[in-house]
Amino acid sequence: MTIVIAGSTGLVGSAITRALIGRGESVIGINRKVVDLLDRKATFEFINAAKPDLVIDAAAIVGGIGANNNFPVDFLSKNIQIQSNLMDAAHAANVERFVFLGSSCIYPRDCAQPIKEEYLMTGPLEQTNSAYAVAKIAGIELIRSYRKQFNRKWISLMPTNMYGPNDNFDLASSHVLPALINRFVTSTVNSDQVVTLWGTGSPKREFLHVDDLATAALIAAEKYDDGLQINVGTGEDLSIFDLATLISQLSGYKGKIEWDSSKPDGTPRKVLDVTKMKNLGWAPAISLEVGISSTIEWFKDNSMAKR
Repeated sequence: MTIVIAGSTGLVGSAITRALIGRGESVIGINRKVVDLLDRKATFEFINAAKPDLVIDAAAIVGGIGANNNFPVDFLSKNIQIQSNLMDAAHAANVERFVFLGSSCIYPRDCAQPIKEEYLMTGPLEQTNSAYAVAKIAGIELIRSYRKQFNRKWISLMPTNMYGPNDNFDLASSHVLPALINRFVTSTVNSDQVVTLWGTGSPKREFLHVDDLATAALIAAEKYDDGLQINVGTGEDLSIFDLATLISQLSGYKGKIEWDSSKPDGTPRKVLDVTKMKNLGWAPAISLEVGISSTIEWFKDNSMAKR
């Protein structure tokens, strides 16, 4: 079987690529150096030449609250273009299976917890990342439309917050967990006495190691066939305050943590109902402490070493 991974060098794509290679599969990776997925003609030509049996779309313009707030057009327009170009190209090449990877930010800001797949579009979105969320909702709808109009066996996965090797640790554009790793590891090296963090620390979030997502994606590609998106997560959450405390301890940071309540918190709580995914025989294997520890070491050996 030939499998195309879009976004193959990113956090998610690289993890799925590692998992597939470990299984002996033939993998063709797409990154910006291989083909620009914003270029519709080039995308069609690439997919047609590759003739894959399965396409996994892990390509996206992503970032944290600051990046989403500053570049909403990029997060909305470019992500919609990437998704539609890739799906349309896969359809033209008669690709049998397609897995679209979205994000749990698609769900309403004040959703009942834990969040079931059926809660999509039942209330207003969190405004700090609404452009990105709308793009991902459009991707889900395009998957459903291809299933309805052309009977494609294509699916959508909605992962919770992910972390691990090859994450984006840039403070201006990263998500909360890698940003905290950067802050605390750097502050430990610099012997900083105080680290000031955004918000109050009260919001609660769920985190999944990207290698666990990779196994989930491959299981879903084999076993799941429904137009309803399927959640992937641990089903457990913790406060940003507790997350910061854990990362500071694992980083060896000895200073003080202060919170800037003038900065936004984002969604108050977000934890996914992962019953459907677990019913396929999947369960996360990497604990948060073990996963964060290994990610800190990866950051030290890679991102910090390049400074």
